[in-house]
Amino acid sequence: QVQLVESGGGLVQPGGSLRLSCAASERLSSINSMGWYRQVPGKQRELVVGLNTGGSTMYADSVKGRFTFSRDISKNTVYLQMNSLKPEDTAVYYCNAHTWSGSEWRDYWGQGTQVTVSS
Repeated sequence: QVQLVESGGGLVQPGGSLRLSCAASERLSSINSMGWYRQVPGKQRELVVGLNTGGSTMYADSVKGRFTFSRDISKNTVYLQMNSLKPEDTAVYYCNAHTWSGSEWRDYWGQGTQVTVSS
């Protein structure tokens, strides 16, 4: 079972930046793919950034050019650098690990971290 711990959320003014971190309990090389999702009350969780089947990083149109996904294999940690933040980026952000258990695909989620963009 993969455990994910997120950090880095908070309150920021429009145009500001935040970096979210997600530390995994397993080596990143043992996890098939990782990504970030976000959710606002009353709406479905949506993909912010993830890996497609070809192994390329895929960003939601709403964050392209502003958000950057990265990882540090030595720390088993992935990051989401968020720049030029907008009020509509306000949401709870979740880290996701999608991996093969040996018999089925499984998704693991972090506890979520609140990002609020407001003046």
